[in-house]
Amino acid sequence: MNIVARAGLLTVFLAGLTPAQAADNLGLDSWLDWKASDPARLKKFVDGFQADFSHNGNDAFFVPKSSQTVAGLPVAQVFPESVGMGVGFSIVINANFAKTKASLEKKLGKAINKCEPPSDNMRTCELAIAEKKTIVLMAEDSPKSTTTLVGCYYFYEK
Repeated sequence: MNIVARAGLLTVFLAGLTPAQAADNLGLDSWLDWKASDPARLKKFVDGFQADFSHNGNDAFFVPKSSQTVAGLPVAQVFPESVGMGVGFSIVINANFAKTKASLEKKLGKAINKCEPPSDNMRTCELAIAEKKTIVLMAEDSPKSTTTLVGCYYFYEK
């Protein structure tokens, strides 16, 4: 997988993963903004991502080469192309749902209150962060669950 070719789906949300960027910098800018206004910034981000993450064969995800965090929580995997079936990206965090939600809310300065009742053994919440960008959290609905998927999906015009 060529991450440069897929750069349009990466956001500065992941900049918190790369030591070359500001440490754990959860921001709301994205490639949607950088694509036209700051291609140099986009290239720098993509280069940093490629340096800090590795990809194995046909896996849909990248793994950190060293310890990486988002909102102070450890990153296990990054899916730069999707949030399940949606256009965007997602990150598997090594923390339970409640801890991940609390850390993201603190980092964002906003409550993530749009939550669905658990169904199909899954817990989900989301927060619109911009006109066409929404953060989503998903995890197994189990007290033993130790990972949470955090993603950002984009609405786009056809």
